[in-house]
Amino acid sequence: MAFPRPKRRFYSEEELYEYAVGALSRRMRTVAELKRLLRARVEIDTEYGQTLVELIILRLKDNGYLNDSQYAAYFSSLRRDNQKFGRQRVVTDLKVKGVHGDVINKAVDAAFEGLSEEKQAREYLRRKRLVKPKDQKQTARIFRQLARGGFGTKTIFAILKKWDVDEETLSALEGETA
Repeated sequence: MAFPRPKRRFYSEEELYEYAVGALSRRMRTVAELKRLLRARVEIDTEYGQTLVELIILRLKDNGYLNDSQYAAYFSSLRRDNQKFGRQRVVTDLKVKGVHGDVINKAVDAAFEGLSEEKQAREYLRRKRLVKPKDQKQTARIFRQLARGGFGTKTIFAILKKWDVDEETLSALEGETA
């Protein structure tokens, strides 16, 4: 037996504002993420719905609840310190979250300033419990893991060369990146 879907409820301005504040109290969000949440609760195809969402976003920014540059700075330092991700991974994750490119560049530059990428990659490997590879398959696995972690190929090859990985394996991996 199929149950009918409940009628979709649309929010007034105050209810929508309270919903947005509640969503921000649970966790930090970007402007794009919050807009996505709010659009589901208004008739977005009408001019009134679009204006209402923009009004709520503006009100949240004025009250200091919503700030993409603070979010990007916090997110970058969190990913750098806790997950040990590389610069490129942090940039990609922020783009997915809808942060503007200029804001991303400033936040990531500030977060990774004076940080050795090779040292960060070694900490990432330690966090993932990856050790010196014994064969070509393990070497490729470590290479891909570091690439997913957001580290540059130059850094990855520097680490693999210090682990005395044979040249044949390294040249095969260089062919994979091209």
